[in-house]
Amino acid sequence: MKETKQKDIIIVGAGMAGLTAALYAARTNCSVLVLENAIVGGQIANAAGIENYPGLPNVMGSTLIETVQGQAEKYGAEVDEFDPIERVDLAAQPKTVETESVIYEAKAVIIATGMERRKLPLPEAPRYEGRGVHYCELCDGHLYEGKTIVVAGGGNAAVDAANYLVRHAKHLYLIHRSAFRADAASVERLRANENVTILLETEIKALKGKGRLASITVLDKKTGEERDIPVDGIFVNIGVVAQTKLFEGQVALGETGRIAAGEDCRTNVPGVFAAGDIREKEVRQLTTAASDGTTAAILAAKYIEREG
Repeated sequence: MKETKQKDIIIVGAGMAGLTAALYAARTNCSVLVLENAIVGGQIANAAGIENYPGLPNVMGSTLIETVQGQAEKYGAEVDEFDPIERVDLAAQPKTVETESVIYEAKAVIIATGMERRKLPLPEAPRYEGRGVHYCELCDGHLYEGKTIVVAGGGNAAVDAANYLVRHAKHLYLIHRSAFRADAASVERLRANENVTILLETEIKALKGKGRLASITVLDKKTGEERDIPVDGIFVNIGVVAQTKLFEGQVALGETGRIAAGEDCRTNVPGVFAAGDIREKEVRQLTTAASDGTTAAILAAKYIEREG
């Protein structure tokens, strides 16, 4: 039989929003537990260099996350990594969050599960995962020293990945099906590298290779021409998917599938808050994730105090 434990605030997700929430909630003298089903830090932990976080001109994502986690733990927050949640009941009083080993009861819950990278939408893509198809440039980029690398995508994440990977690559292709969505400074930095070829208005139609990825077939959408490009690896940055499956039917979702919550981070369920990229909002940056975490934690503590 599983042990039952009580906490004031449970935070689901240990990215920037979740860890910031843990820091602020712990400072209110609430008992705080952060549950993370994968690695602490989420996507930002893999960022090679963050240049737009105020006060830190250039910082590794892992360093930033470790610092915030340390601050939260200093004030008593617990961070439980690799502990998948099996079930939640957010309408219950107290609210229930059940993991593989423990049933937690909480007075308030902050959802900060963030996003997951969208998979390459080709039927053969799963066959090449780890064999030429990758979703983490910081984890696997070093495997392609002196090789030909492709980055798929045109947003900031893709361009930042390309700017990081080009240091390893003999040649790098950035391929995107439409125009750039990344900021101009990052794009210009990439364009300035002579080992980079940028193919916009271009789709990846197929992956080829025996055992490992050896080439890709691309379609020029303007000319209708298809051709094969020999490559050693492809790093995919084509968007993200909201991690809301666990909460479907328990909190209201917005049009994009994220959790409907305003700038106060309150959901439609009393005592349940949403923070970071999982929240329905227009701007998603590290700074806004930290802001959401701050707001959610302070208002969760006030909710607990008000409810007695």
